[in-house]
Amino acid sequence: MSFIKRLEKNIAKLEKNIEKKRVEIESLRVKCESHKITRAEFNIKKKQIEEKIRSMDSRVRALQGRMAREKRHLEEKAEEKQKKKEEKAEKKRRE
Repeated sequence: MSFIKRLEKNIAKLEKNIEKKRVEIESLRVKCESHKITRAEFNIKKKQIEEKIRSMDSRVRALQGRMAREKRHLEEKAEEKQKKKEEKAEKKRRE
């Protein structure tokens, strides 16, 4: 389970960073509207930040897929273990 917890921790950290970047875009928008930076400068910085957000978002999706795969693997392992126990119990009953 520790692997899944690490994945969840990484996902949470990335989502937190994505939110920070979105707040950063909002602060840039406010600066642009108050004429502290130019519209062109705002667009350039916004594109850079959005690119980072997209890369983090794709990383989150990859980690979520890995986590789902790992959970499925653990469930299959548990089912297999349960079947072996049932087979052993069945053998004991027959004998």
